[in-house]
Amino acid sequence: MNERLERLIEEMVQKGIRFADANREFERRFISKVVAQCDGNLSRAADTLGIHRNTLSRKMTTLRIKRRPGPFSPT
Repeated sequence: MNERLERLIEEMVQKGIRFADANREFERRFISKVVAQCDGNLSRAADTLGIHRNTLSRKMTTLRIKRRPGPFSPT
């Protein structure tokens, strides 16, 4: 994984991608993936991420991540 990350970073630097843009996109995708794996359960997702649930909620709002309902949640 370390080599893949190095290649990705090198490619991003060569393409002139700014740090803030790369950081925001990584954070958005990482959080989205964990929330999906936790079936939309924010408490469990926050636990998995190692952050407070309120922090996760704020980040999701800021990054415009929609919470997908879990299998037993009302839609």
